[in-house]
Amino acid sequence: MIDANIESMLHVKETGKSVEEIEKLFPIVAVKHKFGVLGTHNLRAKMNEKGVAFERECLIFEVCNPQKAKQVLESDMAISTALPCRVSVYEEGGRTKIATLKPTALIGLFGKPELASVAAEVEASLMRIIQELV
Repeated sequence: MIDANIESMLHVKETGKSVEEIEKLFPIVAVKHKFGVLGTHNLRAKMNEKGVAFERECLIFEVCNPQKAKQVLESDMAISTALPCRVSVYEEGGRTKIATLKPTALIGLFGKPELASVAAEVEASLMRIIQELV
């Protein structure tokens, strides 16, 4: 069970598509919303490679809109610790889920109210990406 405070920071959607289907679609959908995929981490493969048996599917996509990232970084380089945005695609209970931490919640941790509108724009784009993938 996820703590209510954390749950309010998350955006999670369930899909009938497989993790593999989402993996193929993700870069195509992201670019339509002015985001690039900087990297993809396959947690199952990485953990197994390190000798840790882990059989659940989980991909983490690191995504970025460079113009929005520049705005944030010009305000406070410490926020680089929260970049790039991440979208996770994983199996849970036999279903595929797509999740991200809400950029508005992350920016809120830095006490930079002047960045709230940028975070809201990024969040809206991520929600549209996820909705299109569902």
